[in-house]
Amino acid sequence: MASKPNRSTAWGLTRRQSLKSLGGLFATGFGLSLAATACSTDPTTSVEPEPAATQAKARVLRIGHQKFDPFILIKARGGLEERLKAFGTRIEWTEFQSGPPMLEALNVGSIDLARTGDAPPIFAQAADTPFLYVGSGAPRPSSSGILVKENSELRSLADLKGKKVGFQRGSSAHFLVVQALKESGLTPSDIQPENLSPADARAAFEQDNIDAWAIWDPFYAAAEKQVGARALTTGEGLAPNREFFLAHKTFAADNEALLLALLEETAEVARWADDNPDEVVEVLAPVTGIEPDILETVTRRRSWTFDAVQPDAIAEQQRIADAFYELDLIPKSVQVLDVIWRPT
Repeated sequence: MASKPNRSTAWGLTRRQSLKSLGGLFATGFGLSLAATACSTDPTTSVEPEPAATQAKARVLRIGHQKFDPFILIKARGGLEERLKAFGTRIEWTEFQSGPPMLEALNVGSIDLARTGDAPPIFAQAADTPFLYVGSGAPRPSSSGILVKENSELRSLADLKGKKVGFQRGSSAHFLVVQALKESGLTPSDIQPENLSPADARAAFEQDNIDAWAIWDPFYAAAEKQVGARALTTGEGLAPNREFFLAHKTFAADNEALLLALLEETAEVARWADDNPDEVVEVLAPVTGIEPDILETVTRRRSWTFDAVQPDAIAEQQRIADAFYELDLIPKSVQVLDVIWRPT
């Protein structure tokens, strides 16, 4: 697995720095690999909004999250709610099973902010969803896999030919399947794809209605421990499985200072989580209802690192977009660089 990026982030601030300075640091992070070590701070510090920053248009911030992602940890720790009180803004949290329906909600304006894997934003951009990438995590290739039952006759990716493979269309698992087939000399037409949500895919997997299941954590770890699943492959060397934070364009345009404060809080929680994996399990087990031993596996396989969207992440996304376009999975070519947030 790739080593974790430097935890210095585009949102590291001292109390003396204003939210305007934060925007400048973000812009630097977008254009260059940050020389921000000197700006690294104690994660307990926070930014006090300037008077103008309290005039956010959004009185309610609607956040879409999944069962296990950084927003769950942020919600559980409660610091974001406190920070946004200075803006006169409260939060509404909505849980989704996966990224595609979350992006649909962002498209119709039901939520303002979302966190997804790498593939959903590509499909959303191709469908003209009005969003911007506002942050990203580190690659997590070990956190997703193509699973089969322990006693399955399938032993290699080439064995997937002619088999039923379950995954959610437009999800990060979709790209993993595309890359795995390419690696084994197969094409998407060589398998029988089954478009299934994580819950439906788990049921189909247990009942032997599909031969293989492409999925991410925590569903991946749960299947290993509860069903005895084994991985034909993980994302290592195939799919980065990076997570992205997306904002509706209108929200980002109208609430820049509020969004910058939210991103700073996310970065602080990410630093804490990477330094305290045992405490992460303690916090999330009662909130998510996921067994601690499963959470321990999930936590070991990921980094919580959070940053501005760096050039390497943009290049990864463009490769995914190009692959999907070449396979006619999206209706038009897209340029990821066109939808990267650039605060003023």
